[in-house]
Amino acid sequence: MGAGPIVSEGRKDEGLGFTIASRHARGRVVRLGPALDEILSAHAYPPVIEALLAEALVLAALLGSTLKNDRGQLTLQAQTEAGVISLLVADYMASPDGGALRGYVQFDPEKLAMQGTDPTLFGLFGKGYLAITIDQAETAGMEAHRYQGIVPLEGESLGKAAEHYFFQSEQIPSFVQIDVRHEADKGCVAGGLLVQHLPEGEVGRERLHVRHDHPEWEHVQILASTISASELTDETLDLASVVWRLFHEEEEVRVQDTLALSKGCRCDVQHIRNVIGQFPAGERVEMADEAGNINVDCAFCSRVFPIALASLDN
Repeated sequence: MGAGPIVSEGRKDEGLGFTIASRHARGRVVRLGPALDEILSAHAYPPVIEALLAEALVLAALLGSTLKNDRGQLTLQAQTEAGVISLLVADYMASPDGGALRGYVQFDPEKLAMQGTDPTLFGLFGKGYLAITIDQAETAGMEAHRYQGIVPLEGESLGKAAEHYFFQSEQIPSFVQIDVRHEADKGCVAGGLLVQHLPEGEVGRERLHVRHDHPEWEHVQILASTISASELTDETLDLASVVWRLFHEEEEVRVQDTLALSKGCRCDVQHIRNVIGQFPAGERVEMADEAGNINVDCAFCSRVFPIALASLDN
């Protein structure tokens, strides 16, 4: 890496991957600003719910941007039956140009009011669970497939629940830190750091389960844990500088190209028309209101799309 930190101006939505070969570790740092404001502006969420969704979107970006398939999708779904939050969804869609994010939360305002101003993760979800679903699109030489892992919502944050997911489901020691800051005159900004020990089967690595200690990983984890909330959410600080501040004493840190991130709700009118058009004519009639419109509600962007029943016959 370079001799010192890089300072940049302007608000950006981006991610940066890196590897520390000598320590057999890899990681990614993400920061969201304008895209986060755009996603949140579609809903009048109270601060607690807003911060939770921001954290989920950062986590989706951290995990989704590791997909090797440029048309893959990663979805986070946190759910419970009796908690304040009944459903939280955040997903990441990969493309050759970057990654697109969307998300929303369903919650009970009365139950939320009973939790005070700083509820715990357990207070919001109770005995909930976190499901991480990866959909790999079919590409040349690779068949489409889906993988899902489910872990209890344990720990102080969604990021820590993700750590449990990697350890329990993938046997990959991981560190996740996510911080959110919202200032009335500057909007919302959230940043996250994911660092992992290379997994079992990685070229040149022994299997983790044959060892009782991992001094290389312990060293990396200690350095990663020194990250501060101000560094993750400082939009004047380049992401490469965040990595440099943490690991500049290492022999070599390789950084990848910066990945552009954006809001990416996929509620396209023509797509909605095509989906509705697949229903039998009788069922479409039952869906329509008195004005002859089939109203499709997109929970992600909080918009209603009226599709005229008569137009579907054309």
